Amino acid sequence: MKAFGLLLVMASFGVVAPGALAQQPSPNPALAALNNLDYSDKTEVGFVVFQIACTRCHGNPAVERAPLPAALMQFEPEHIYESLTRGSMAAVIGNQMSDAAKRAVSQSLSGKRFGTAGLGNAERMPNRCTFDPPLGDLRRVPAWNGWGADIHNTRSQSGEAARLRGDDLPHLRLKWAFGFPGSASAYAQPALAFGRIYVGTDTGYVYSLDAATGCVHWSFKADSAVRNAMTIGIVHGHGPARYAVYFGDLKANVYALDARTGRPLWSTRVEQNVTNRITAAPAFYHGRLYVPISSWEEIGAADLTYQCCRSVGAVAGVDADTGRILWKRYVIPERPRPLGKNAEGVQQWGPAGGSVWNTPTIDPVRHALYFGTGDATTYPAAATSDAVMALDLADGRVLWSFQVTPNDSFLGGCASEHPSNCPKVVGPDWDIPASPVLVRLPDGRRRLIVGTKPGEFLALDPDHRGALAWRASVLGQGASGDASGEGRTAGVLWGFAVDRDTAYVGLGSGGVAAVDLRTGARRWNNLLESSRKVSYASANTVIPGAVIQGASNGKVHALSTRDGHELWSFETQREFETVNRVTAKGGSISVGGPVVADGMLFVGSGYAVLGGIPGNVLLAFGLP
Repeated sequence: MKAFGLLLVMASFGVVAPGALAQQPSPNPALAALNNLDYSDKTEVGFVVFQIACTRCHGNPAVERAPLPAALMQFEPEHIYESLTRGSMAAVIGNQMSDAAKRAVSQSLSGKRFGTAGLGNAERMPNRCTFDPPLGDLRRVPAWNGWGADIHNTRSQSGEAARLRGDDLPHLRLKWAFGFPGSASAYAQPALAFGRIYVGTDTGYVYSLDAATGCVHWSFKADSAVRNAMTIGIVHGHGPARYAVYFGDLKANVYALDARTGRPLWSTRVEQNVTNRITAAPAFYHGRLYVPISSWEEIGAADLTYQCCRSVGAVAGVDADTGRILWKRYVIPERPRPLGKNAEGVQQWGPAGGSVWNTPTIDPVRHALYFGTGDATTYPAAATSDAVMALDLADGRVLWSFQVTPNDSFLGGCASEHPSNCPKVVGPDWDIPASPVLVRLPDGRRRLIVGTKPGEFLALDPDHRGALAWRASVLGQGASGDASGEGRTAGVLWGFAVDRDTAYVGLGSGGVAAVDLRTGARRWNNLLESSRKVSYASANTVIPGAVIQGASNGKVHALSTRDGHELWSFETQREFETVNRVTAKGGSISVGGPVVADGMLFVGSGYAVLGGIPGNVLLAFGLP
C-alpha cells in the first residue's frame, strides 16, 4: 500500500489534489488474493499488502504527485484506516480491500497498533512504583544487559550474577505478570539492571519496571514498534543522567533515555530508506553504539510494479552521548544502481539485501565487531551476503568476511510464480539471524561460533581473519534444512547460548541440542515434544547446570546441561492476572530468550507473526 495507501491518506487531509487521484493506474488485481491472507499479525503481513497494492505510485518517480512513503508513516493507524474506509481513497482502492487488509496496512505503515496512542502510558496504570532508588553502579550489580548479557553475546549467566542454578529451577514460582496494553507480540527481550526491568513493545511503548514486584517506574512512547532488547550504558553530558537505555524501532530510529527517569536524551534515524528498520539490539562499548540495520523489502517481489531493490543492510557506529553517526558500513559496498526493467516496464535496482538481523559481537582483542548478514535480494548475490563480517570498531573498515552460503538471492513470492523482477536464480533464504558468539576454549584458543538456518555450526578463527576451524551439522538424522519461515526453520534462528566448552541450541525442527565447541560434535539432543509443529528456534539462555528454552507453543523448558533431561517446565499459553490489571495471556515464544539475573527469571510470551500465537505478557519467576 505504499502508493495508494499514502495517496489515500494525503488526499483525505487535503495534501493531494483531487486531480492526482484520477491519474492513478487501474486497481491492482493482486488485491483479490491479498484479501485472503492470514492477518493474525497485522504489522508484518500489512507490509505485503503495502508493497503489492501501492508502490506503483508512492515512491515511483513517474508519479510525481504521489507523496513519498515516508510521509504516510507519520500518521496514526486510525487516520489511514479512516481514509481507506470512508475517505477520498475508498473509491480508488479501499473498497476493493477487506477490512482486515485495510487494518493491516494502517498498522504496518504507521508502525503502531490501533487504540494504543495513550493506552500504554504508565501514568494510567494502578501499579505505579512509590519509590525511586538511585541506580547504583552497573558494574557491581547483577544484570542482564542487552541481547546476549555480555559483549561476546554468549547468553551465559554466571552463578554469581544469576543467583540461580539448575538445581533451583524445579522450585521456581510465578512472582508476577505484567500485561502490555494493546499488544499482540511480546517479542522484545527484556533487560535487567539496577533491580529494574527495561522492555519494549509492539505498540512502541518502553517500560521500566521494578524487578521484584512488577510496579512501573515510567513509560516512553517511541515512534514505532520496538522489537529489540534494551541496552544500558554510561552516558555523559545530560545533567543528572548517569546511565542511558538505548534501543531502536521499526522506522530505523535509535533512542537514548535516562535509565532512571525515562527522560528522552536524544534520537537519531540511522537509515533513510523507508523499508529499513532496527530489529536487533545495539551493542554498547566504550561510549559507542553499534547499531544493526535490517529491512522488510524482501517481501516485495510479487508486485511487478515495485522498484525492487534498493535497501542494503548495514551497521552504524553512533556516539552514545549525542546520537551522532560516526560511521556507517553497508554490507554490500556497491550502491544500488538501475539494472534494467521488468515485464511491466518498471525500473529494477541492485545490488541489494544483506539485512543485519543480529546484535554485533565485540572483540576488544582485535578491536573488531562481528555480525551475520542476510541473503541478497538481487542477482547475483554479493559475496558478503549470508556471511560473517568483521569491522574495525573505530571506523567501520571491513577487516574480513566469510561467506557461509553463496548464491543466495532470495525474494518473497518467487518460489511459486517467479515474476520477472525475481532473481534469475532463487536461493534458499539461509541468512544468518543469530549473533555470532565469541568464546575462549579451555586450551586458550579463541573461536567465533556461528549458527545457521539449515542447521550447521561453524567455528571461525578471529585471530586468523576468520579462517574456518570446523563446520558440522547439528540436526539429527533425517532432519530437513528447510528454512522457509521463522516457524519452520530447521536449524538455528534467533540465538543460542554457550558456556565454557559447549553450545546449546534450540532447533526449529524440534528439540534442544548441545554441541562441543572444540569439534562441533553433538553431545546430546532432547527432542522434547516430538511434534514438528513445535519450533524451538527462539534464543535460549544458560546458567550453571541448566539451559532455558522457550517454544512456539508457549512452553518454557529448563534442561540439564549435563545430559539434556528436563528439570522444569511452565505453560505460558493461558491467561494471567497482571499487576497492572491489563487483560493478558501468553502465546508463542519465538524470538527473544529467557533473562536470568539476581535470583529471578523473566520471559516474554506472545508472537503474532507468521502463524505464531499472539500474546502480551511478561512473566517473572523466582524462588519461594
